[in-house]
Amino acid sequence: MIDGPFFVLTVLGVLGTGLVAGVFCAFSAFVMRGLTALPPAQGVAAMQAVNAAAVRPAFMAVFLGSAVLCAVIAVVTFALWPRQGAVELLLGSALYLFGSFGVTAAANVPRNEALGRLRPGTAEAAAYWPSYLREWTAWNHVRTVASAAAALAYVLALT
Repeated sequence: MIDGPFFVLTVLGVLGTGLVAGVFCAFSAFVMRGLTALPPAQGVAAMQAVNAAAVRPAFMAVFLGSAVLCAVIAVVTFALWPRQGAVELLLGSALYLFGSFGVTAAANVPRNEALGRLRPGTAEAAAYWPSYLREWTAWNHVRTVASAAAALAYVLALT
């Protein structure tokens, strides 16, 4: 079994990736559905407000902190290669770093930036809104599954 400081890192990895999975799951399960039910101008304005609120310390500390933690876990795993859990630790780190953090940077953030440049209530915003909802939500499903799978992989490494 993993012990000492490595155990603490892994438990923190479970907590961080699990918290992020929960946030993303909430968006997939009901936030985006609620925004879809609004008229486009209201939906665009609401999502712009959500996007602005997301880059505050509370969420960013968990989201970015988990990415740093996953990178540290991967490096320590490669350096020490524990007798048990090495594959699960590397898998958990890869799932979060690529499937959550990477997808956010490559897919969700560019869509948020494009939406942020639009003025709610304009024809351009109304035209973009349906594709934004469809694409952003699809990528969010990927982030949700990847973050939850990362947490699960870390839990499996502890057993």
